Amino acid sequence: MAACLHASQSANKVACVHALYADWRAGGIDLAAESPRIPIDRPGQPDKPELIPPQRVPRRRADTLPGRAALVHALVHIEFNAINLALDAAHRYPGMPPGYYDDWLSVADDEALHFELLSAHLATLGYAYGDFPAHNGLWDMALKTAHDPLVRMALVPRVLEARGLDATPLIVDKLKAAKDTRMVEILAIIERDEIGHVAIGSRWFGWLCAARGLPAEATFRQLLLEYDAPPLKPPFNLEARRKAGFSEAELDWLSGL
Repeated sequence: MAACLHASQSANKVACVHALYADWRAGGIDLAAESPRIPIDRPGQPDKPELIPPQRVPRRRADTLPGRAALVHALVHIEFNAINLALDAAHRYPGMPPGYYDDWLSVADDEALHFELLSAHLATLGYAYGDFPAHNGLWDMALKTAHDPLVRMALVPRVLEARGLDATPLIVDKLKAAKDTRMVEILAIIERDEIGHVAIGSRWFGWLCAARGLPAEATFRQLLLEYDAPPLKPPFNLEARRKAGFSEAELDWLSGL
């Protein structure tokens, strides 16, 4: 896992993740032998894209080719960070059940595939990963939640990735208007997988809450306040969130925001 986290070139990171997951599935990785695991607070990333504050990232319009390329590039960057986030979830927290590591290595493998699909489509538009500036907000949240897997499960899958589920229908509408059918197909694959990833976060958040005797729904809301999480803004993709493990009480609460 450490080698994949340290890999800086995107092609090397993707290949490392696919090989790692194949070795895991084949029983070739002994997590106990990897202890103690040293957290990696600065995973490898390429020299480009230039990382700038989120508020400085230009707005992306899908009705022009450069604007659509910038939109796709933003999604490519999200998936690159998502690879590191999934690897970090598996690497940083020892002592979890084997199913936890199986889940997060599977997520890393999915995110690597998403990166490949989006990068290939970006190339058909005449651009490559690194051609536009990006921000590091996803990894910033990884560091903010590094001390506790319960906080990580609450605020990364159930907040940041769930916000991606909310945004997908709006992005799809823009791409349909731009007649980018291939990108719509790719987003359908990503949405299907991301529902599963948020569900994994929900499952392990619930497991950790139960193990500590904490009420899951109240704890989630408290963590949103305590860690100043990004605001939850409608419209919410309630059906996707339901499939991803949000309770009906949580969905009712979201609907009232």
